Amino acid sequence: MSTDSTSHLAAGLGLRGPHVAHVLAERPAIGWWEVHSENYFGGGEPIAALERVRAHYPVSLHGVGMGLGNTVAPDARHLAQLKALVERIEPALVSEHLCWNRGAGRYFNDLLPVPRIDGAIARMAEHIDLVQNALGRRILIENVSAYVAFERECFSEAHMLAELVARTGCGILLDVNNLHVNALNLGVDPCQELERLAPGSVGEIHVAGFEWLDDVAIDTHGAPVCDAVWALLDAALSRFGPTAVLLERDTNLPALDVLVGEYEQLRQRMATTLSHARADADADAGSATAANEEMPA
Repeated sequence: MSTDSTSHLAAGLGLRGPHVAHVLAERPAIGWWEVHSENYFGGGEPIAALERVRAHYPVSLHGVGMGLGNTVAPDARHLAQLKALVERIEPALVSEHLCWNRGAGRYFNDLLPVPRIDGAIARMAEHIDLVQNALGRRILIENVSAYVAFERECFSEAHMLAELVARTGCGILLDVNNLHVNALNLGVDPCQELERLAPGSVGEIHVAGFEWLDDVAIDTHGAPVCDAVWALLDAALSRFGPTAVLLERDTNLPALDVLVGEYEQLRQRMATTLSHARADADADAGSATAANEEMPA
């Protein structure tokens, strides 16, 4: 099974339909683009345009419809379409949300959080193995936002993610905006969740904006990134080291040049945070060396 190729990726930007023509015409200086896989299952001009983008940039495929947390296995037709897209685009990364979206014969157009109860991890591990074996490569699984808590939960979301990494060899797509939304809505400690994830397990990070609906924080990807999410990105990069980071925007979509400005903010933030992290690591190493030299023989 092949792994993803993230060593050359740094900051990236979500590519949405209204901006594709501009990207192809202007070729802005963006490190890489991420698209929603399902938007390209139908073939035709959309995938032809994506191939032209791919000729100039690395591309990541981000799925929203697989439903790894469903009680039934991933849909065979959906998986076949994803496999064909992966083979055609040769993406740097492939990711899916860790959620459910089917039940009682119905499909829900949403990313519903998985009940964290006995048996859930084993079932999702089977589904992840099925997808990875079909694609012949590792995928990343993303933590999702939640707006209500289940009455009974046996373990934290971070524990679930870490256990799935251990069982399947998948990686984590860490959405720090979702962490912040869950902190606001459910009282989850986002820093504690970060500490539960092992360095080396996170293959990509998402940052985005949220909006308030009455007293509920909603993960709309429709606003600029807030200070608290930037701070969580700093904490994540300090813990996990250089990682591909994507800026998402799906609603209230501004002109591309506005997004490029936000992308530059992300790129500069990453450079500063990683520089400070390296300096801190060097200082710690120097202190350890000095302490060892002072020890009596």
